[in-house]
Formats: sequence, structure tokens, C-alpha cells
Amino acid sequence: MPLALFDLDGTLIDRQSAFSDAITRFSHKHAFGPQVQQWLLTELAERANVADFARLCAVFDLDEPAADLWQEYVDLMAASVTCRTAVLEGLARLRAAAWTIGIATNGASDIQRAKLAATGISELVNGVAVSGDLEVRKPDRRLFELAAARCGRDLSDGGWMVGDNPAGDIGGGYQAGLRTIWLRGHPWPDTLAAPHHTVGDVTDASNLLLNETPE
Repeated sequence: MPLALFDLDGTLIDRQSAFSDAITRFSHKHAFGPQVQQWLLTELAERANVADFARLCAVFDLDEPAADLWQEYVDLMAASVTCRTAVLEGLARLRAAAWTIGIATNGASDIQRAKLAATGISELVNGVAVSGDLEVRKPDRRLFELAAARCGRDLSDGGWMVGDNPAGDIGGGYQAGLRTIWLRGHPWPDTLAAPHHTVGDVTDASNLLLNETPE
């Protein structure tokens, strides 16, 4: 059973649209003004965790417990995020073709798993590794090792990594001994070895895997 690891944000789901919607709803619920809303949009643009909401409370002298605000944000992100039907169908086709599918994603464990559950992705994968589980982030090999292990596999068996981030997903996957499929988007650094394949959409990656002989 060949192994395929997928990134989450920017690969299987569109974090940016969900993020914008969640921050708008979060700000409206708490009657936050433009200054607070812009702070959230700026400070949480790449990633978020409970420590960011502790900073929010400190910067704007808010009375609400940071942990409660964080949980509200997690719930709003889960409610806002979607996964296209074609993407879910691609994962289902891989499973039906006897592929082992894992998720290797950076982020806080609770919010990433909430997004996986809300979108239905969690029902289509064999294992999930989130950087918050180990407090290491891609491209650290340990996250890829954990993802493979949670799928009941070992990196020494080989496999694939699919993602949009050149350094984290493709560079990290390459160093972990995986073949790689890059989703165009971020500029490609000259210092990195080229991905094995480049596609425009994650559905193209699923189709490619179905027709490739994994190494």
C-alpha cells in the first residue's frame, strides 16, 4: 500500500477565505473595532495559537480569558472552512485504490483537527500529524516520521508528500526521503531542489498519484 502525505492549509483547504470570515464573525461577536480586527488579521495571518490570544488580551486590555477567546476562534474557523467536493473525491479514490493517506501539517493541534473533522477529511485519512503534537514544524523530519507512523508506515518504505510550501512541504518531504508534488503558488526558491512534479491544483496531484508507480 503506497503512502501519500498531504499538507492541509493551502493544499486540501483554503485557509485564507475561512480565516477572513472567522475574524469578521469573531470581531462582530465581541464588538471589536477596526483596530482590533486589523491586529487579528495581521498577527494571525500565517498561523495562530492560544498564546496569540493572550497577546491580544494584553495589547488591548481585554477582560475575556485568552483560552475562551481561542476556543471561540477554533470553533469559528471550523465552521468557516470548507473542502471542495472534488478534493474529497480525490482522496476517496486514492483510498479505494489502496493508498495509505496521511496528513502532515503545521499548526496548533486542536484547530487543525477541528478543521479536518469539519470538512470530512478526517474520515478519509489513515493518520494525522500536527506540528503542535511534537512542537516541531515542517520541514523537520520528525513531523513526517510521525505522520507515517500514525498511518502504520515507516519513511524507509518511501512515499509521497503533496503541498504548497516549497521549504516546508517539498524541501522537508525531499529530506525525509519522499517524492514530492508541489502546488504552484509560493515563489520557488533557487536554493531548493526541484519537486518531482508540479501541479496547479491538489485534484491534479490525486490524479497523478493514481497513475504513478510509487518509489
